[in-house]
Amino acid sequence: MTGRARASRLVRLAEAHGVRTSYEPRPGLTLHTSDETVVEVLAALGVDASTPEAVRSALETHRATVADRLLPPTVVLRAGRPAALPAAARLPEGTALRVETEDGGPRDWGEDLPVGVHALRAHAPDGRGAHATLIVAPERLPAPPVRGFGLLVQLYSLLSARSWGMGDLGDLAHLADWAGRTAGASFIQLNPLHQAVPTAPGESGDPSPYRPSSRRFPDPIHLRVEDLPEYRALRGADRERVAALAARAAELRDFALRPDGRVDRDAVWAVKRAALEALHRVPADDARRAEYQRYAAAGGRPLEDHATWHALAELYGSNWRDWPPGLDDPRSERTARARLEHRRRVDFHRWLAWLTDTQLAHAQHTARQAGMSVGLVQDLAVGVHPSGADTWAQQDVFAEGMSIGAPPDAFNSAGQDWGLPPWRPDALAACGHEPYRQLLRAQLRHGGALRVDHVMGLFRQWWVPHGRPPTDGTYVRYDADAMLGLLTLEAARAGASVVGEDLGTVEDGVREELADRGVLGTSVLWFERDWGTAGRPGTREPLPPEHWRPGALATLTTHDLPSTAARLRGEHVELHHALGLLPAERLADERAAEARSVADWLSLCARLGIGPDGFDAPGRAGHGDEEAARIAALYRLLARGPAAFVGVWLPDGLGDRRPQNVPGTSGEYPNWRLPIADGAGRPVPLEELTASPRLRDLLAAVRAELVRPTPRGVGRTCPDPADPITPAGPIGPAVPEAGVSRVSQE
Repeated sequence: MTGRARASRLVRLAEAHGVRTSYEPRPGLTLHTSDETVVEVLAALGVDASTPEAVRSALETHRATVADRLLPPTVVLRAGRPAALPAAARLPEGTALRVETEDGGPRDWGEDLPVGVHALRAHAPDGRGAHATLIVAPERLPAPPVRGFGLLVQLYSLLSARSWGMGDLGDLAHLADWAGRTAGASFIQLNPLHQAVPTAPGESGDPSPYRPSSRRFPDPIHLRVEDLPEYRALRGADRERVAALAARAAELRDFALRPDGRVDRDAVWAVKRAALEALHRVPADDARRAEYQRYAAAGGRPLEDHATWHALAELYGSNWRDWPPGLDDPRSERTARARLEHRRRVDFHRWLAWLTDTQLAHAQHTARQAGMSVGLVQDLAVGVHPSGADTWAQQDVFAEGMSIGAPPDAFNSAGQDWGLPPWRPDALAACGHEPYRQLLRAQLRHGGALRVDHVMGLFRQWWVPHGRPPTDGTYVRYDADAMLGLLTLEAARAGASVVGEDLGTVEDGVREELADRGVLGTSVLWFERDWGTAGRPGTREPLPPEHWRPGALATLTTHDLPSTAARLRGEHVELHHALGLLPAERLADERAAEARSVADWLSLCARLGIGPDGFDAPGRAGHGDEEAARIAALYRLLARGPAAFVGVWLPDGLGDRRPQNVPGTSGEYPNWRLPIADGAGRPVPLEELTASPRLRDLLAAVRAELVRPTPRGVGRTCPDPADPITPAGPIGPAVPEAGVSRVSQE
């Protein structure tokens, strides 16, 4: 076989399995993937392409499989549209089709099928039979009933006088109550609350919420210990022990709230875990025991696997690949014996999942009771840690030897490797995408909306073989119809909206498809410029707000971007230079470019009558603070656009200058460890934060802008506040389209 013939066959084999052999980092430039990468990616999908003979054999096997298959593994319909089979269906004339709905009822194909996940069965005249998972998705998600604003916050950074060293679900409930009742907010968008990878004593864990052990269960580190009924029932030595632990937790809180303080997640969990172990020994009354048993029964095998992994990780470390033989398989006899032998510890971790679920439910209930139309916006990370609980329990659906990331482009020539194993699209299809569906249900369980990180990953993901640089990766295609169908189905059933984080390199048609399904996008003010369209170069001038897309959550910044106070002064440029991310020879140009960008946007504010000089928000007009007035003006500009939601980065309300995460760094910067602070870097506890006149005036400015006449094409504005916002008292870089790569998650 000639090299050209093998290359042609390898390309056909790759295309047959959704593996791309080229990509476009920018329009007009096509780069080809190396054969070696294609072969390794195909191997991770169970396809041998290591030799010319293997490629030929794999192609023949694929052709035979397709020719003999009546139905593809998954069929997707949208309610209200004609029931049409995909091109992959190869049904002889006379084939009978029947649908078994998820409630057990039989239906004929072509009937008005209900939304849900059903079974489609085919019986051909030649005796062959087949079945497929049938997903009937809603036509689209409804638009949010009201336009509103909300707070964006990293929960760990929100400390109160009752926090045990980092923000918890009790703090979240208090913030939601204040934000809804006093500030008129519609939602609170959180960082992922997923279960982190535990660390051994003396080790330092990964604090990133975007690299969790499991995305299916929230982390009990967020529990408010004193709010648990078991805490109030403590007696004797256990009560004394927990009191001593609470004193240690107070030291961790005081340390975090020092001017140079940090959130020490590992120390917080060590103290909390010890206290929760004491609480686990408290006998439960009949009602509470029954409630726990119902939760455990509903959690089924996924919950049992999750708890078992954590019990075994305590014994053997958090990398299950290093465990004794047999324990690396959740279905082995040795694992079954270990689960029985350590059943008390398994029960402890199952119980922790239940406690966290109950407090998360309480936080959402509090938010809705406070008048929020949405409440909590949960955040779904794009992947999980390669050695965590999810990869152990679901080994068959993860691609071994692969990481996902981002390809190189004009702004990041090295590309990115996020160290997260991808799901195998073929394995997901074979099991009806059930792991994905379980994940969505879990994340939509307690919240009014779901933010999907890197939502473009529902269409394709950049796979990087282990040992290769990110430049040596390639795109792998997913069944976007199934992924989006299940996303909209589960969101509709939960009565929730969906926000897709679609910043960075986005292939053509993705944003349009998301919008057609009712999935909101993400807009960041600094990148809303006239970038032009096909055949028309843009001016790169700031877009007036009426030209922004309505189906989005709009904000000034995110956890991966500079705070607004820092951007106004260009401090993020200096920080990047100090951290070695910006060479000295580019420093002057970056300073000038950022200064021009800020000036452009403030000039637009001024032309629209909302610049600092014309600041007319309720309250004290920024208290004479020009920076506060400029930040408020920029947020008012956001609110003047048609976006469905306006997100206020909570640290912006205090003038915090520090980013929560600087992509491209690890030990050089305290990523994911900083409490919310004021402009001087002094951490601000929740009680002081909610009493801040500066924050109150910023939120009042946003709310006042939202009750202006509704921009065309959007829903109702937030309720008109008949009375002004009362003083708050204490309570108990990426650009749209193909401009720049996905902001790193590390």
